[in-house]
Amino acid sequence: MGKLALAAKITHVPSMYLSELDGPHKGCRQPAIDGHIEIGRRCRELGVDTIVVFDTHWLVNSGYHVNCAPHFEGVYTSNELPHFIKNMPYAYPGNPALGKLLAEVCTAGGVHTRAHDATTLALEYGTLVPMRYMNADQHFKVVSVSALCTVHNLADSVRLGAAMRKAVEAHYDGKVAFFASGSLSHRFAQNGVAEEFMHKMWSPFLETMDHAVVEMWQRGDWKTFCAMLPEYADKCHGEGFMHDTAMLLGALGWDEYRGKVEVVTPFFGSSGTGQINAVFPV
Repeated sequence: MGKLALAAKITHVPSMYLSELDGPHKGCRQPAIDGHIEIGRRCRELGVDTIVVFDTHWLVNSGYHVNCAPHFEGVYTSNELPHFIKNMPYAYPGNPALGKLLAEVCTAGGVHTRAHDATTLALEYGTLVPMRYMNADQHFKVVSVSALCTVHNLADSVRLGAAMRKAVEAHYDGKVAFFASGSLSHRFAQNGVAEEFMHKMWSPFLETMDHAVVEMWQRGDWKTFCAMLPEYADKCHGEGFMHDTAMLLGALGWDEYRGKVEVVTPFFGSSGTGQINAVFPV
């Protein structure tokens, strides 16, 4: 019935919003913003009606959760980096029917997932930042999935991603995009030297590992990457323990996936962390 039309790993660095504002960093993240705009353009071209974001800024300590309110609107300031994102307005339509369907199929498949439609849950900036550039005109409905999973197994997140694709293809009447919203390595610059690392990686080791991972993605070496993901997420400080990436690859077939990634925004360092916008062929 339905279709997973586009899948991507995307950045959500708050310096993208800072890049819009007058000041010393104006324009610094234009390539990342342009990458989001391009991915949004492709979603429109493919007829996507809803974007599902695996958000590594939504922390949960039990179970998996889907924020599928009918509508999202507010003014957002980051409690983590209030000097980067402050007073950012947003408004997007939600998709309660799809969110509940995703949760039902995941739970039926053995990964207990709750959908929250009648809720005051706000969106986190792992969803809000990309939607700012992809969905400013509210063209797409938005569903957010918790992906900062503190006590969860990566294998369960793989199963969740697979179940969510099954839900779309077997039961949904429409086209959907899945986005893993999170970084590669995620070791923030030490307090006191953050400005020095605004456009840099924290260490040569992390930068080397991230480049090696991107090369694996580009040549389609998913056997190697999936086998090393738990250790990579641990030793390279993967954002959200890289549950977003496990969910995305679960939807694509995990280590049986054969796609070769297309880099839309080349890898870049940001406040010590490694970032990219990349499309994973479906």
